[in-house]
This record gives sequence, structure tokens and C-alpha cells, in this order.
Amino acid sequence: MELILGIDPGISGGAVLLAKDKVFIETVVFSHITSTDVANWLIKATPDITIAYIEQVHSFPGQGVSSTFKFGQNFGLWIGFLTALKIPFQFVQPLKWQTAMSCKTGGDKNISKARAQELFPHLKITHANADALLIAEYGRRKEIGL
Repeated sequence: MELILGIDPGISGGAVLLAKDKVFIETVVFSHITSTDVANWLIKATPDITIAYIEQVHSFPGQGVSSTFKFGQNFGLWIGFLTALKIPFQFVQPLKWQTAMSCKTGGDKNISKARAQELFPHLKITHANADALLIAEYGRRKEIGL
């Protein structure tokens, strides 16, 4: 099975595995597990992952030093995991995937949550998995040429 990995590397983000036929496979939410758990989850899935799409993140004005550091740490951790496991990946700017997925949020996570629920009505969508799911769907569409 060919899987697309969508990653929202934010502190309260997550990662989603989505099959090329749009079948949802699995999600992890970072606030509920350790980085070791993420690594083990990723190692198990690696043979089936054809590509990962990771949100290209950056700090924001007014964001605290501690939260900015943690944000960057998560992003770097994902790049390290993907590189070590030889999983090809592409960065995607938030505005690019949000525009393609018809959910420009302007910082309102409820917009991406509603759009993810619309596209995947059979799933329980949360703020922690919505962006990762939409990033995975963005990647899936690119991979199949939509």
C-alpha cells in the first residue's frame, strides 16, 4: 500500500497516514505521546510511506521564546526522523495547502477543522489532527495529479 504522510509539526499538531485511494490509515497526536513513540510509529509505517508532506513553519511575532524553541524543536525532530528513515519529503507553506484545500484559516483553527470534517465525515476531527489530515490530502492530490 502506498501511503502519504501529512505532518503538522506544531506543538499541538499531529501526523496522518493516508492511502493514495483516500483511505484514512492512522493518526498520531503529539501532545499524547513521546518523541520515542512517534519514532516507533514512524518506523513501523516507513516501508509503505512513499512521501511525506510537512508544513513549512516559522515563528510568529509575539510568540514566546519558550514556545518558539519548542516549535522549532518539533520541526527539527520531524526532519531528522524523515531523513534518518530515508522517507522523501516536501515542505509545503501553510497558505499553499490551505488555498488548495479551500480553507484559508487566517489563524482560526476552526476553519481547517470544519474543512477536514467535510472531506472526511466518517472521522473524528480535532484541532490536533485537522491540519495534518488536510496536509496529507493535499499531498495525496498532488501525488495522483489532481
